[in-house]
Amino acid sequence: MSVVIKTVESKADLRAFVNFPLSLYKKCPYYVPNIYVDEMSSLDPEKNAMTPYTKSKRFLAYKDGKIAGRVIAIINDIANRNWHHKEVRFGWIDFIDDKEVSKALIDAVIAFGRENGMDSVAGPLGFTDFDNEGCVVEGFDDISSFMLKYNYPYYGEHFEALGMTKVNDWLEYRIYVPDQVPDKVVRAAALVSERYNLHVRKITKKEVREEKYGRKIFDLVNRTYCELFDFTVLPPEVIDQYVNTFLGLLDLKYVTLVEDAEGKLIALAISMPSLAHAVQKGKGYLFPLGWWYLLKSLYLKHEDALELMLIAVDPEYQNHGVHAMLFNELIPTLIKGGFKYGESNAEMESNTKVQNIWNMYRKEFKRRRRVFGKSI
Repeated sequence: MSVVIKTVESKADLRAFVNFPLSLYKKCPYYVPNIYVDEMSSLDPEKNAMTPYTKSKRFLAYKDGKIAGRVIAIINDIANRNWHHKEVRFGWIDFIDDKEVSKALIDAVIAFGRENGMDSVAGPLGFTDFDNEGCVVEGFDDISSFMLKYNYPYYGEHFEALGMTKVNDWLEYRIYVPDQVPDKVVRAAALVSERYNLHVRKITKKEVREEKYGRKIFDLVNRTYCELFDFTVLPPEVIDQYVNTFLGLLDLKYVTLVEDAEGKLIALAISMPSLAHAVQKGKGYLFPLGWWYLLKSLYLKHEDALELMLIAVDPEYQNHGVHAMLFNELIPTLIKGGFKYGESNAEMESNTKVQNIWNMYRKEFKRRRRVFGKSI
């Protein structure tokens, strides 16, 4: 029976779209689902703050009367304008190991792109860089982190069969927590602090809201990453939505900021106890017990892993050793907390500035993920 592509139109369609990976990865020990309520909200055009800056369409693929795949076609006007291209993205793509299904999904994305004047396709990519990005092409025998998603090995083979090639790669690392702060880090932190008149700042959730630290943090992220591959500079209302989404999950003792003498934010490290196993246990749902698994991992008995969600240093201070101040403060907290290692976020293969930070610690390569693309 041929593949039938249907557009997601109703809330019931969207629920089916969000739930499809739960059946596809039911027996996979490495897959970590997204939190259902967050996924339903972020994929609802009426609730996603990026909607005014994007055009998108959600598709489900059916074969033999059953859902066999899903994808979102996304045209990101901010990224297309800033990067001077006409690109349609594909994101949230999952499918059974059937090349007829994957082709039908990508064909639907390409058709949407052509209808809107696009001349290239690339993915997996999201509405912004804080959505799931990249197809895992190396490192399949390890559990995914909460922030980064897993996929079966056949995905990349399907994209290549469709004539797509590598556009960009990201790397992930496991970095082990040392028994003590390395002397080199201690010395560098003191030197940098004195030379540039910098200080470490810890904040509360009240300060995040009342003093607009969420805006300050994402403004720094925009300045730091604006020149990296296909980065989307976040508008204020999108920043506010992300602050509201992530603030409830963060224990701010694992968030470290560095400011200059005038109080300008110039560096940050944001991390959190891993939620991978907790979210697996709840299958992405908060009820009936998913909320308890999350709270337990966050505040009562955390996993061995910490997720290193984000490191950002103002371009003016890069290559000056400011990261030493971040880790001089963070490492004692991790040692006290009993963490064994941190899971890095996906780092661009070409972003050696970030990768060089890990060279003074024991680390292991964990995973490679890739964006595929082609002209259409």
